Amino acid sequence: MKVLPIKSEETYPWLLKKHYAKRIPMIQYAFGLYEESILIGVVTYGIPASNNLCFGVCGKEYSDKVLELNRVCLLNNEKNQASFLVANSLKLLPKPCIIVSYADTEKGHVGYVYQATNFLYTGLSAKRVDWQIKGMEDKHARHMGKSLEQIKQDHGDDFYYRERSRKHRYVYFQADKKEKKKLMQLLNYKIEPYPKGDTSRYDSGGKVSTQELLFV
Repeated sequence: MKVLPIKSEETYPWLLKKHYAKRIPMIQYAFGLYEESILIGVVTYGIPASNNLCFGVCGKEYSDKVLELNRVCLLNNEKNQASFLVANSLKLLPKPCIIVSYADTEKGHVGYVYQATNFLYTGLSAKRVDWQIKGMEDKHARHMGKSLEQIKQDHGDDFYYRERSRKHRYVYFQADKKEKKKLMQLLNYKIEPYPKGDTSRYDSGGKVSTQELLFV
């Protein structure tokens, strides 16, 4: 197996057809996992949607170095493929770089692929609420071209709020030894022990369930 840079467009069929979200995130870097000449998996990285996250990880000085690992998708998820793809794609990112990724508790995920690739675990994301429209739960204000107040007026009783599921937050520093030491000192999140969940989805060979990977 080998991991190589690919064009963002090459990930689209994977993300639109295999991934539950059925949408394309902001992609700045994309990498493919190849077995001989066959593409068998993709991973993508992009600038986080939240400015608060960019400034919150290690402060203003490194806010422009923050990326989010926002999608991982594999064809069959054979033994060690997930960790091999993530670990080797991290090596291809520019230095210094701060990578953040999440595992959604609502989907029963704890982030074993990040644990297998030595990410730091920094606890759960903050409690938040999201607005929703019945039958249009995938929509967001920035995609609708209207203010939140206008959306409320337009949709009346179909507009509602729901508590956002909390996510396990992982952080990885792609940097040389000196820079990594500095980033560790600047990290604004407390490092915590790895969470554990249904271990039937994670075996001694480092295999993460396909179900979990499709929801990264």
